[in-house]
Amino acid sequence: MATEAPEQAPQADGVQSLSISEAPPSSSSNPTIQMSLEEKYQILRSVAEECIQEDELRNLLAHKSEPIAYDGFEPSGRMHIAQGVMKTINVNKMTSAGCRVKIWIADWFAMLNNKMGGDLKKIETVGRYLIEIWRAAGMNLDNGKVEFLWSSKEINSKADEYWPRVMDIAQKNSLKRIIRCSQIMGRNEQEDLTAAQILYPCMQCADIFFLKADICQLGMDQRKVNVLAREYCDDIKKKNKPIILSHHMLPGLQQGQEKMSKSDVSSSIFMEDEEAEVNLKIKKAYCPPNVVEGNPCMEYVKYLILPWFNEFIVERSEKNGGNKTFKSFEELAADYESGELHPADLKSALSKALNKILEPVRSHFKNDKTAKQLLQSVKVFSGFSFK
Repeated sequence: MATEAPEQAPQADGVQSLSISEAPPSSSSNPTIQMSLEEKYQILRSVAEECIQEDELRNLLAHKSEPIAYDGFEPSGRMHIAQGVMKTINVNKMTSAGCRVKIWIADWFAMLNNKMGGDLKKIETVGRYLIEIWRAAGMNLDNGKVEFLWSSKEINSKADEYWPRVMDIAQKNSLKRIIRCSQIMGRNEQEDLTAAQILYPCMQCADIFFLKADICQLGMDQRKVNVLAREYCDDIKKKNKPIILSHHMLPGLQQGQEKMSKSDVSSSIFMEDEEAEVNLKIKKAYCPPNVVEGNPCMEYVKYLILPWFNEFIVERSEKNGGNKTFKSFEELAADYESGELHPADLKSALSKALNKILEPVRSHFKNDKTAKQLLQSVKVFSGFSFK
């Protein structure tokens, strides 16, 4: 599948203007400010690497003042920056554009996918830990537009509505078509899938209709099941299909790692990592000089730092070119490709920016007793040592 901040009015391109010490993009502090349809569209479109379909998104915004956007996550262990920082940015953008965001805590799905050994109590603990992180990171939860829903509780309370939909989706699709969706679970089509993992895509597809979602806002790795939902609309003659906003998948720190994985500690930066850990991981990261494509350090600046701060500050000696502030990724990429910006300077600036984003989270998990206990439990479940 798939926290409180100073509020600022978004710019038309959907990226907030922030100083280095401020919180992530959030909704306008002045509720009377009215955005144009184009401003809302540009904000939502900036969330996604791919949109299916753009004309449908414009039409939705023209006819519905508060579209429902759905996101979901399996509580499956510690949270890395791809899930923590990027989701905070995206949720705050969506609420600023008028969306109501339903975040599906997919505890039953994690159990079906054998996360935390299939132990539902452990999974629930992980879910509470994840919510603590988003709150500490700056996800705007005080505007009444974000709702966390536990799948087990919601499905049990409306079983007569949920399960007929799941069965109908299962009836209308071949086993081969459902297996093609196995990527959504972090699996592949060649694996020996359990019967539970066959049921999983049918349930995730049903979630979209159960939650009455107008927009599916998940990662590119969830694209196949979201397309399945659109195909199902054709089967049931439903005119208004869910719009898919698929965000970019942040890579791991090592060469060739297309997706950050929490199972590889050396390639992931976790939301509560200490400053020294972040510095060391970035120092060891793959970052070839003059190469932008496939460079994880460049991607982190593009998808995390620039959307968060609206700038990227590189501090260096006068001998090495002096300090420079980049306002766009294009400007940064040009300097890096030309050799004007050295990998060591890029890494130093990236580490500093990431640590400023993560510091409130670290502080919360050190100083809040409940949060600290949750983190310790999750580290034990995940096989990590803790301090």
